Amino acid sequence: MTVFDNPATVPAPPPGRYSHVARVELGGKTMLFLSGQVPVDADGKLVGENDMAAQSEFVMDTIAAILSAHGATFADVVNIRTYLTDIDRLGEYGAVRGPRFAGMPPTSTTVEVSSLFVAGALLEVEVLAVI
Repeated sequence: MTVFDNPATVPAPPPGRYSHVARVELGGKTMLFLSGQVPVDADGKLVGENDMAAQSEFVMDTIAAILSAHGATFADVVNIRTYLTDIDRLGEYGAVRGPRFAGMPPTSTTVEVSSLFVAGALLEVEVLAVI
């Protein structure tokens, strides 16, 4: 069974465009597929203009809130995909992301893209978690 959800603890996506998470029940396990998260607040405003650390913190906090709403944490994340508009800023992003994962980090893909769907967003991050 698959359930799509937009937890009340995070800014809602634009109506009818996408869901923040798909929860897939697989017998004794549950998979959480999170949509890419960008640094946009509840008013639709960009957070931390040209500030990779601020944008990364906001995105990671949003991901944490979505995971938490489904009984998960970063310890349950098995894959993370990151889209950066400037790969030279990977270290700034990594300094925020790294502490979220204790022990072995999840599988990961990071790519540079020319732009994201929100003007001024420096990154978009999506995760897959198994609980």
